[in-house]
Amino acid sequence: MTKMQQAFKERMDEDELLNCMRCGFCLPSCPTYVESGYKESHSPRGRIALMKAVVDGIIEPDEDVERSLDLCLGCRACEPVCPSGVKYGHLLEEARDIIQQHKKHSVPVRALRKVVFDGVFPYQNRMRLLTNFLGIYQRSGLQAVAHKTGVMRLFPESLATMEKVLPKAPTMKDMKNRPTALPTLASKQKRVAFFTGCLMDTMFLETNNATLTLLQHAGCEIVIPPEQNCCGALHGHSGEKSKAKELAIKNIKAFENLDVDYIITNAGGCGAFLVDYDHLLKDDSDWSSRASAFQSKIKDISAILVELGFHKKHKLTLRPQRVTYQDSCHLRNVQGTFLQPRLLLQAVEGVDFFEMKDADRCCGSAGIYNITESEMSMQILDHKMEKVAESEATTIVTANPGCLLQMKLGIEREGLTGILRAVHIADFLMEALDITEADVETVMER
Repeated sequence: MTKMQQAFKERMDEDELLNCMRCGFCLPSCPTYVESGYKESHSPRGRIALMKAVVDGIIEPDEDVERSLDLCLGCRACEPVCPSGVKYGHLLEEARDIIQQHKKHSVPVRALRKVVFDGVFPYQNRMRLLTNFLGIYQRSGLQAVAHKTGVMRLFPESLATMEKVLPKAPTMKDMKNRPTALPTLASKQKRVAFFTGCLMDTMFLETNNATLTLLQHAGCEIVIPPEQNCCGALHGHSGEKSKAKELAIKNIKAFENLDVDYIITNAGGCGAFLVDYDHLLKDDSDWSSRASAFQSKIKDISAILVELGFHKKHKLTLRPQRVTYQDSCHLRNVQGTFLQPRLLLQAVEGVDFFEMKDADRCCGSAGIYNITESEMSMQILDHKMEKVAESEATTIVTANPGCLLQMKLGIEREGLTGILRAVHIADFLMEALDITEADVETVMER
């Protein structure tokens, strides 16, 4: 038995593997199963069977097994429909981690993973620096030159198109001038902490500011611990579990003594990973109970706004437009938040809300999946854009940065820029909220 096989046998949860009854309820919900032409090895049931076969020593964890697991989006759409309640996402992450820890990467790949996972995402100052470089590229005219000279044609099509739809990067001054506490702008209802995220507080800074303003107007006193860091989702999904645990422990330390009712997130992927901290640290006697206490307070921005009746207490108005909603997979499938965003959108005057068919089907973003598995990602996105077209919407609202960029990518690929737009729900609600510019500036008060 190889070391990798032995690790599968020792580390995989065999009870969870046996919970899968092979009933097939998961099959229609799995995008890669459908898009691969109903290939069993690209379904949740098939992947679990492969994991079990490795654990039992029937097969080796070869390239075919790794390929099957790599092609999985990790959207976890299989979990809500599973009658046995199999935690497929936990099995997938454990298997990926085992493979990565025993795999011999080439020197370039090993160096790239070291830079990304160890050198960049754990350090917010480095995230700011990279975002600042992007801002210089965008504002200096270099981006315009790159487009005119055709330099971007040297890159894969999906990456070149993604470069076009990236948000305008904030300045270093704006990224550094972040609040650590904000007062409520209405009758106080809750005291909350805000999880800023790494990408959200750099590339998507405006969305974070919008989120904070909405919380203030909903009656929330806000604390924002500066010691927090990346949630660790990218690490956890990519076979870097030990690093994910380090990041989780740092976040728990940053939030656990704040005396707050909730910890608010505005990124579906981050929120889902934060909710799973209790599983991530379940074998750590020093941190398991503290992780459970932490994850019990996680709540998405849309959930708290509905809980506090924000959409009933404030006038929300926009120009007439047809709006549809694209679910963030992890917000829906892991956090169970899907009704609240729709209630908020339907409360906006001028909005004709239309429920898109298969709104709960993954858009193909899945973290960095649209980069590492571009062909499958674009295939899934093309089908998603077909459903968008059927909805006849002029605005797509979503609740996760990756989903937002993916939908913008779809709009650009379809040549619909200027006709159709994609927007984060926090930014959309800010557009609809009848407040003054002075109110918005209050976000930056310390």
